[in-house]
Amino acid sequence: MPFFRRYGKKLQKQDLSPKNQNIPSQYLISSKLVENIAKIQDIFTDTPDLVMKNFVLKQSTRQVTLIYLSGLTDKNTINNAVLKSLLFEADHADKDLEEKVALGQIKETNTWKDIEDAILQGNSVLFIDGRTEAYEFDTQGWPQRGIEDTQIESSLRGAHEGFIESGSSNIALIRRHIPSRELKIKEMTIGERGKIKISIMYLADVANPEVLQELVDRINKLNVDFIINAGSLAEYIEDNPYSPFPQLFLTERPDFAASEIFQGRIVIVVDRSPNVLIGPATFETFFKSMDDYSVRWMAASFLRFMRYLGFFAAIFLPATYIAVISFHFEVIPLKLLLSVAASRERVPFPPFIEAIIMEITLEMLREAGVRLPEKIGQTVGIVGGIVIGQAAVQAGIVSNIMVIVVALTAIASFIIPNYDMGAAIRMLRFPMMIAASLFGFVGLSVGLMTLIVHFVALESLGTPYGSPLAPLRFPDWKDLFIRLPVRSIVKRPESTRAIQRKKANPKLPEGEENW
Repeated sequence: MPFFRRYGKKLQKQDLSPKNQNIPSQYLISSKLVENIAKIQDIFTDTPDLVMKNFVLKQSTRQVTLIYLSGLTDKNTINNAVLKSLLFEADHADKDLEEKVALGQIKETNTWKDIEDAILQGNSVLFIDGRTEAYEFDTQGWPQRGIEDTQIESSLRGAHEGFIESGSSNIALIRRHIPSRELKIKEMTIGERGKIKISIMYLADVANPEVLQELVDRINKLNVDFIINAGSLAEYIEDNPYSPFPQLFLTERPDFAASEIFQGRIVIVVDRSPNVLIGPATFETFFKSMDDYSVRWMAASFLRFMRYLGFFAAIFLPATYIAVISFHFEVIPLKLLLSVAASRERVPFPPFIEAIIMEITLEMLREAGVRLPEKIGQTVGIVGGIVIGQAAVQAGIVSNIMVIVVALTAIASFIIPNYDMGAAIRMLRFPMMIAASLFGFVGLSVGLMTLIVHFVALESLGTPYGSPLAPLRFPDWKDLFIRLPVRSIVKRPESTRAIQRKKANPKLPEGEENW
C-alpha cells in the first residue's frame, strides 16, 4: 500500500500514469533516493537555507529524506506533525497514522517542476527510497507582521484592522465580514520566474458571471516574469493603461473590500501584497469612505459633497487663477484687482511660471514628507511649506495670492480618500494650467471637455466608468453626491452589473426557503 494512501481527503493524489506518459524521464523523479538528492542539490545550488533531513522510517528500514527551505517553513509544524510521526510513532502501515500526521494538506507528486515549486513556496517534500512519488506537506510558515491599523486609509469609527502581506490571512479577514457559503474563491497562479498566487473572491449569487469571466481571461493571458504587488497587477489588466484615472480600486481595508463584495463587485487578493484589488470600479467609488456609513447620513452627505468640490478645486483652481490674471482680469472686482496688482507688483514672472514654481515645490515637499520617517516627514512638510512660502513672497518670486491658491489646492487634493485618485488629480492640474496659460478660459473649457469625453469613454472590466453619471442612472444617485439614509438604499448599484439587484434577498436552494 503506497505511503500515506490512507489519508483520504487530506491526500491529494494526482493521476500520475496517464498524465506522465508523454513526459520525458529526466523530468520525473527516480526510485533511487541518492539520485533524487543529487538532483535537488543540482537544482538548488548556492542555497545555504536548504535543509535535508535523512532518517529511516520506523519498522520499515526505508531510507527517506525530508527537504525544505528553513526561512519559508514553520519549524513547529515540521517537528511535531511530520518528523515526530515518522520517527517516533507507529509504522506507515498503521491505520492510525492519518490522525497522527495532522496536516491540512498532503499532496503526492512525481515531477521535478512540481517539487521545485513546492519547496520554493514554503512546503516540505518527502522522498522515499524505492518510490517514484514524493509527498508534499503543507508546512508554510514565513515571517510576517501582525494585523495593524491601516496606514493610508485611516478610519474614525470603522474597523482598525488592515490587510497584511499574507494572502491566506487577507482572505480570512474578508471571510470574517462575509460568513456566507455563497462567498466563492477562484485561485490562480501567474508569473514565469516568481510565481504568485491570486485569489478571486465574489458572491456566486450576486456577482455577474460575465464580469468574472472577463477578469479571469485577462489574468490568464498574462505572460510576465513576476507580479510584485496588487498595484502592478492592476496595470496589466485594466482597460486603458494610458488613462490618468485608476480603473481598479486598491484598498487596505477588509471592511471596505467586504462591503464591495456585497454590492456585487469582485475582489482580487494578491499574495505578498498588503492591498487588494476591487473591480469593476467606477468614478464615484473613489470618493466613498467607510466612515460615510458610520455617521448620520446628513453629515456623510456634507463630507462627500466636499470631496467632489475638492476634486474640481484641485484640478481647476490654479488654472483659473492663471486664466483670470493673464486674460480675464476684468472679471475681478476692482478692490480685489488692486490688491492682486499690489501683490504682483514685484513678481518678475508671468502667472504660469509663478504657479509652476509653487506647484512643483509643493509636490517635492509632499514626496519628501512621504519618504522620510514619520515624525521628520511631518516637520519637513509643515516647516518647509511655511518657510519656503514666506521666503518666496519676501523675495518677490511669487505673490501672496499665489501662495493662497497653492495652499487651497493642496488642501483640496488631500480631501480625496483614495491615494490613486488623488495622484491622478495632482497630475491633471498641470495640463489644465498649460491650457489656461495659452488660451485663458477657452483653453480651460477645451481641457474640461476633453476630460469629460475621456471620462465618458472609459471602462472598467467592460463597465462604464462614469456610471451613474454617464450613462445616467438616477436610482443610483441615492448614494452618489449625497448619501440618503441606508434604509432607502434597497438595491445594489447598476454599475456593478449584479445579477441580484435587491439587497437582503439571498437565493436559497430549493427546499431550504423555510428552514
